[in-house]
Amino acid sequence: MLIIKGADVYAPEHLGICDVMVCGGKIEKVEREIPVCYKDCQVIDGSGMRLTPGIIDQHVHITGGGGEGSFHTQAPATQLSDFIKGGVTTVVGLLGTDGITRSVENLLAKVKALREEGMTAYCLTGSYGWPSVTITGDLKKDIVFISEILGLKLAISDHRAPNISTEELIRAASDVRVAGMVSGKPGMLTLHMGDDPRGLEPVFEALESTSIPIKTFRPTHVTRNWELYEQALRFAKMGGYIDITCDSGPYKEVAEGLRRAEKAEVDPTRITISSDGQGSWSEYDEAGNLLAIGVSSVAAVYRQIVDLVQNEGMEFEKVLKFGTLNPAEALELSNKGRICPGADGDLLLMKQEDLSLDTVISMGRIMMRNGEILVKGTYE
Repeated sequence: MLIIKGADVYAPEHLGICDVMVCGGKIEKVEREIPVCYKDCQVIDGSGMRLTPGIIDQHVHITGGGGEGSFHTQAPATQLSDFIKGGVTTVVGLLGTDGITRSVENLLAKVKALREEGMTAYCLTGSYGWPSVTITGDLKKDIVFISEILGLKLAISDHRAPNISTEELIRAASDVRVAGMVSGKPGMLTLHMGDDPRGLEPVFEALESTSIPIKTFRPTHVTRNWELYEQALRFAKMGGYIDITCDSGPYKEVAEGLRRAEKAEVDPTRITISSDGQGSWSEYDEAGNLLAIGVSSVAAVYRQIVDLVQNEGMEFEKVLKFGTLNPAEALELSNKGRICPGADGDLLLMKQEDLSLDTVISMGRIMMRNGEILVKGTYE
């Protein structure tokens, strides 16, 4: 049993100063004052801290991304401490460009390893390519029979994409939709969006010619260029979810994107942010030659939230939802992304004055305390 006392609770709605009790990995109580009635109850003093749900990062290359500049540019796999340092308690892993030397089998094995080490992890089948790489040979069976697999990854409108037809996109979305219905999962088709001028047009064509629910399609990297983002705002106003990749380096696409969404009167609950962690960012010239490559951090969502509050003047409660409640709703994980009785004990304590990360709790287990990582991966 664990009680966090006297923290300023953002659930993510601002509740003010409260105590939170965690038992058996679940939140048991959220009250103004919870008495410590058991001598073996662990107590954390949360005074001077903000208590929030753990971050949900739905786009991480947990087995490593990259490889677009030949074999030596493959990024390494993530480690448990990478997530803890970034306040991530739930992750969705996926493949990227390379569905050749990397496999869904290896991806699933890493998901299981992260679960064994103490955090919540899921993944997607497929990669950029089409037909999709799978475990069972059938994307529907992967989603239905493998509990950790929530949906499918695919790339469109990108020079690295398979350039599938609208009919093929419809077939993939239909298969994902049915598999999700059968298995009680979100049945989501995460779409890596590139810079090609068509952008989201294939998705709009699919929606116009079928009755596939818009929630099936999940475009990501939508601030890659502002023409694409205008399409993404239209998509969100139709009721879809859009995912914005966190800034890497001095760029400010996320802040600008959120301001444009507010100006366009887009429902903020339709927007999520993710890190693209351990995936590579890359720049190409007009001839398609690789100019630069680097690796994104899995701590990007936490850093983005802090930056938006401290440097962009945005409201903490509002910004927090983009990395907690909104992805929980999008992934249909009712036990995640919130602080309330029955929710999983995934919690963060941030210092009130500078939002530095002090404590990370995953499923009721303390992973970081006073800024020190207490639980590391098997080979760290």
